[in-house]
Amino acid sequence: MLKKIATFVIIYLSLCTTGYAIEDAKKINLDEAVKITLENNLDLKAAKINISIAKNNIKMANRLQNPDVNLFYNLGKAGAGNPQQIGLSETIEIAKRSARKNLAKSNFELEKEKVEFTSFDLKMAVREAYVNLMSAKSVLTALKEQQKLLEDLKNIAKKRVEAGAAPEIDLLQAQIALNQMTTQVNTAQVNVKTAAMEFNKIINAKNENAIVYDSNDGNLWEQKTFAMLLTPNPAENLPLFDNIVKDTLKNRFDLKIAKNEIDVAKKNLILIGRQRIPDLALIGGYAYQPDSMSDDGTFKTGAYAGASLVNLPLLYSYRPEIKNAKLQLEQADLKYTSVENKAVKDLKSSYEKFVTAKMNLNYYNDNLLKNSEELVKISKRSYEVGKSNLTSLIVMEQSYKSIILGYNYALAEYYNCWIDFLRDVNTEEFDFNEKKV
Repeated sequence: MLKKIATFVIIYLSLCTTGYAIEDAKKINLDEAVKITLENNLDLKAAKINISIAKNNIKMANRLQNPDVNLFYNLGKAGAGNPQQIGLSETIEIAKRSARKNLAKSNFELEKEKVEFTSFDLKMAVREAYVNLMSAKSVLTALKEQQKLLEDLKNIAKKRVEAGAAPEIDLLQAQIALNQMTTQVNTAQVNVKTAAMEFNKIINAKNENAIVYDSNDGNLWEQKTFAMLLTPNPAENLPLFDNIVKDTLKNRFDLKIAKNEIDVAKKNLILIGRQRIPDLALIGGYAYQPDSMSDDGTFKTGAYAGASLVNLPLLYSYRPEIKNAKLQLEQADLKYTSVENKAVKDLKSSYEKFVTAKMNLNYYNDNLLKNSEELVKISKRSYEVGKSNLTSLIVMEQSYKSIILGYNYALAEYYNCWIDFLRDVNTEEFDFNEKKV
């Protein structure tokens, strides 16, 4: 018994916490959510650091070799008649510095493209999480309305039983239906809390500065939601798939990244190939002979200079590195072709899903929603005056509930399929009017 009571208290507190957290959260619209996410998301901040690293790598690649200090001192009889030397040697790279810098620049462009892709993907994730939160709220609203309807139904059944116009089983049946609906409402409340947590996880701000955010718009059914989410009206005609593909392949971030990776592989191959070119070492400095070691007993001064070729590719010619660089270039070419092939298939899949979601949503709008609510009202009045039985009314109510929930899910699916379509065309906005034939 105590265990059951404890379980009930935990569930109750959980539900109370859910409502409290949502009410206390800072409500923001979609544009604000995107802006806050781009400013605070830790993953995006970490990705942007790679741009700074790549920029520093360009400076590193453009470096000159540091000089060496050389000291030659002859001791004992070896020093007689020979100069002592102190000077510098400098290695000058031939045809390597420019190739190394070009490679670093290509990597810099690659990192910038990756950050742009991360930012775009994050915007789409914010939209999706926002839609899911609004959908969860819409489901909760619909279920609460059904709960209120069943409460009214129970009260009607109670009055009719007390008046002797209906059997007691009607009241029991109404109470059971209400209890079932209460459990669904409780589950929907938890789903709202979960969706809110997912929404805040996408924003991903630092814990010590974290604010709990909530969607400012809580009803997917409102027509303004189409404009808010930049989603076309489901009654609008779609362009043909073939008219979309060409522009998509020009704009996709993953294709741009794959193309940059080819450029990086080419620059790397050039740099590796130039490792075979010997470097030039220049040597120079001050030379002197102390009077104790000079032939004529006088102090002599002068200078020395020299040059040499270093790192001659005689014992090792960098063949494995060159082979690997060629393989990496081949690998990058294959990856680009693969990404291109998958891009077309992904776009085709998201297009077909969006078309299906559009058809389903329009079917709800045109065929299912118009009369279902009116049928429930008529059935309720009929039972109230004794013209129909309670079982028929409950069946009608459950059917109406299924239609409303189905419509909500169809609407959420429509929005999410649109977001997936935008992901695959790699654009935040897509003007259908420009693509129609």
